[in-house]
Amino acid sequence: MKPVNKQQPPARFPRRRTNSILMLSLCITGLWGSSLVSADPIERKICVWDPVGNNGPVTRLIKDLTPKAMSWGVRFKIDAYTDEKVAANDFKAGVCDAVVTTDLSVREFNQFTSTFSAVGGIRNDEELKTLMTAAASPKLSSLMRDKQYEIAGILPLGSVFMYVRDKSIDRVERLQGRKMAVMNSDPVIATMVRRIGGSAVPSSLASMAGQFNNGSVDIIFAPAVAYNVMELYKGIETGGGIVDYPLLHSSLQLTIRHESFPDGFGQHMREYALTRFDSMMDVVKAAESEIPKNYWISIEEDRRSGYNDYMKASRIALRDEGYYAPKALTVMRKVRCKFEPTHSECATQDE
Repeated sequence: MKPVNKQQPPARFPRRRTNSILMLSLCITGLWGSSLVSADPIERKICVWDPVGNNGPVTRLIKDLTPKAMSWGVRFKIDAYTDEKVAANDFKAGVCDAVVTTDLSVREFNQFTSTFSAVGGIRNDEELKTLMTAAASPKLSSLMRDKQYEIAGILPLGSVFMYVRDKSIDRVERLQGRKMAVMNSDPVIATMVRRIGGSAVPSSLASMAGQFNNGSVDIIFAPAVAYNVMELYKGIETGGGIVDYPLLHSSLQLTIRHESFPDGFGQHMREYALTRFDSMMDVVKAAESEIPKNYWISIEEDRRSGYNDYMKASRIALRDEGYYAPKALTVMRKVRCKFEPTHSECATQDE
C-alpha cells in the first residue's frame, strides 16, 4: 500500500496567518465564474498589482477572469507586479492596456471612483452595496470614464480600521501627537493625519507591519484581513487594539484604456463584478471574525458622533483641496440619507 502523502503548511507561517491567506485567496479567486469563449478574441496586456507576485491571489483573480473576458472578445496577457506604483506607472506609459490596483492608485485615472474610499463616506455594508450597485448601473457609465481611462470593475476589500498600540486612544482628541504610518505618502491620508494633529510617517506595504509591530509608529490604517496576513497581532497584543469604527472602505479596481477594448466591455465587467459583491463580503466578514473580541475597541455613541463630525469636515476639506470628486461625495451622501433620511446632513446638503 502506498504511503499517504500528508503535505504540511510551510513552517514559516503561523497557522492563523495561513488561514487568513487562504481566506484572502478564496475571497479573490473563483469570483468570476466561466462562460463560452467568443471567436478570435483580441489580446490585451494587463498589469496586475499583487503583493505576492505571479502566484498571488490577485493574479489568480485575473487568471480566473480570463474565460469571462474572452466571451466579451478579450484575451488577457497577465504581467504581475509586486509594486503597485510601478504597475500604475507602466499602465500610464502604455506598457499595458489595463491595470488592477487599489483605489489609492486609481485616483490618477478616475477621481470619481477613487473617492469611494472617502473617509467616513460609507458607514456599513448595506450602504456600500447600494453604492456599488449605483456604480455598476448604465446611468453612471459616463462617470466611469475619464479621458482615455475607464473603470471596468470594482471589488470591495473591506473596511479600513485604526490599529493602535495603546487602547486608550479611543477618541479623536487622543490622536494628537501620535505617529501614524501613511502608505506611499498618500496625500489624502497625510492631509487627514495633519488635520488630526498627528505625525505622518512614510510607509509602504512592505514596511508598515514592521513599523507598527516594533513601535516605530503608534497607529496604522488597515483592513481586518491584515491582522493575520501581516501579523499585526504582534503590535496590539501588549495593550493595543483595533478601533471599531470603519474609517473608509478599500477596493480593488480594474482600469482599462477603453479605446483598446470592444464596445461595452467595461459595462459588462462592472455588472459582473457586482454579482460577486456578496461572496467577497462574506470572506471579508470571516476575516473580521478571526480577530479576538477583546482586541476591538468599542466607541460610545457620543464619541462616534465626534468621529462622524470630524470625518465630514475632513471630506469637505479634501474636496475643496481637489482630492475628492464633488459628484462622488454627493452620491455617497444620497446613499447615507437613503438609510437615515432624518439626519441633519440630508437637509444641509453640504456635500
